[in-house]
Amino acid sequence: MRKILFSLFAGIIAITGFAQENTPYCSKRVKYLNTNKISPYISALQVEQQKKYDVTFYNLYLTMSNQNTFLEGITEIHAKAMQAIDSALLEFFSGYLINDLKVNGNSISTYVRNGSTISVPLNLNVGDEFVIAIDYAGTAPTAATNPLGGSGMTNDVSPSWGNRVTWSLSEPFSAFEWFPCKQDLKDKADSCRVTVKVPDDLMAGSNGKLDSVTVEPGFKTFHWMHRHPIAYYLISVAVSNYQEYTIFANPAGSTEPVMIQNFIYDNPDFLPYYQNDINQTVDMIELFADVYGPYPFQDEKYGHCIAPLSGGMEHQTMTTQGFFERTLTAHELAHQWWGNNVTCASWADIWINEGFASYSEYLTLNALVSFNSAQQDMNQVHSRVMQQPGGSVFVVDSLNEGAIFNSRLVYDKGAAIVHTLRYIINNDTLFFNLLKAFQQTFAESNATGLQFKAFAEQYTGMDFTDFFEQWYFGEGYPTYSVKFNPVGSELNLLISQTTSRPTVTPFFTNPIDLRISRSGGLGDTIVRVNITGAETQTVLSGMDYVTVVAAIDPTNYIINKIGTISKDTNLSVESLSGSSANELILYPNPTLGNLTVQFEGAPRIIRVIDQFGKIQMEQTVVANETIDVSQLPGGQYLIELQDNQSKITNRSVIKR
Repeated sequence: MRKILFSLFAGIIAITGFAQENTPYCSKRVKYLNTNKISPYISALQVEQQKKYDVTFYNLYLTMSNQNTFLEGITEIHAKAMQAIDSALLEFFSGYLINDLKVNGNSISTYVRNGSTISVPLNLNVGDEFVIAIDYAGTAPTAATNPLGGSGMTNDVSPSWGNRVTWSLSEPFSAFEWFPCKQDLKDKADSCRVTVKVPDDLMAGSNGKLDSVTVEPGFKTFHWMHRHPIAYYLISVAVSNYQEYTIFANPAGSTEPVMIQNFIYDNPDFLPYYQNDINQTVDMIELFADVYGPYPFQDEKYGHCIAPLSGGMEHQTMTTQGFFERTLTAHELAHQWWGNNVTCASWADIWINEGFASYSEYLTLNALVSFNSAQQDMNQVHSRVMQQPGGSVFVVDSLNEGAIFNSRLVYDKGAAIVHTLRYIINNDTLFFNLLKAFQQTFAESNATGLQFKAFAEQYTGMDFTDFFEQWYFGEGYPTYSVKFNPVGSELNLLISQTTSRPTVTPFFTNPIDLRISRSGGLGDTIVRVNITGAETQTVLSGMDYVTVVAAIDPTNYIINKIGTISKDTNLSVESLSGSSANELILYPNPTLGNLTVQFEGAPRIIRVIDQFGKIQMEQTVVANETIDVSQLPGGQYLIELQDNQSKITNRSVIKR
């Protein structure tokens, strides 16, 4: 879900953030491993009861309009007993009238309804399949009638276009407000059907493929079928005076074009106003298929239903969106991979959904607008994160909507640490291949943050323990200061840091880039320094004519503030023997066209790799050779130098 949607929760977010700042991440991990909470409406004992069955199919038949949130219809829940079971527990809002409840086609009256739960009697053995069908009618709750709010079904008028819409929005705990269900993230239904009968001047959008539209006097019925696993909160419906605008994309890995089916307001001015913005979805779906792997639902569609909300909700295959804007559309589309194909295993791990979807905004700007636009966006993300000193990406209170959708921590910091992880891996080919492999391995299922950590470690061969303890479970950010002293061809450095939440995260051990200015026509050089603690002392060899350390983290990979940068002629660090043999220095960096490659030893193969891991240049170079990169688009590139024994890398920015 797009973060702008939750501006109304600002007061809740502030309180939650303060509470989080006093919780050490070690205790968060304990709570993480032991938590049973999946819905605020059921107890831990009822959670265990729900685990006794697995939902395989939701079949919804609804009659509704765009004038109100009154619903009548039948929901079938197809399921399988995972163990011997004497009753199935469902969640369903207490305000609905149940006309009939059937188990395997037989009406029963012995079910127990207690508040917003229904206990349906069964007598089944492991492996037995069953169908519960509930015939009901009533009006979906509002904030006034539901203690936790009421976003499951909403009716409103677009203030800009005049269209009235009824639409669902179930994340995180509101699906039960419009259909009986099991609100457990880990129990994805194998498929779902949503059939919606509406007055004949309206249209109804939903998940999957529109198999047919049947017509009878005064009414139309839209038959949607989705043939992929789906989490309960991603099932959707939207009803309004729509017109259809359909376009097609040709993403990598798809055997045929992917339909982008848009149900937009039938106002004659709407399509001309937004057509170019809608068409950008084509480029975005092709971009994400390239970096994350094939579009997960290519055999059905992607699309949008427009509704008067101030953001978007990533309903599977058909986002409900309030308007079209590049980063909003990119964010919701990216959820089809991050959130829908792979869904967070608990709301505490919403980073799996929102962190990667938010980072996709940066990737979109970088690929489809400009490197500078992406950099400005990441600068703003970092600034918002640092508006407060603490708070973790991991959500401690996983039943608190304000905490789950905390814009500063879950969205902004969540995106920022994906960027940091990419920097630490320091190989965009490996980074994006990791994301593709993760999508493939966890396809149509769920994952936690720790599962991502374990997978990333296995895939890359790197240890991300410090990264997750400091940036995911930890709190705050560092403020870096640098003292430097050039002596001959060596640069002595002392890098120190203070942190905004030292009682939780006393220091951060991610590496950091420094931009070094040099005279004699050498220009600027960006070097990477490994950080070992609150103070790091090191020496860089081959650094003639240094004038100043010009910047810390110049390309903004790390959430940080800058303290002081000063020259200290008393600073002396013992040289590291042989350090220059495994160093790659690039200058000027950034460059307008020519790039000098400084290293020691025999000629090597150099590769210039773009942000998505594609080799844009490859040739053999000798030490201190200057190569021409003027033909490459502006942006950031990974420079890889390799011989038969070793490989070293550094990054360069080509200005345009």
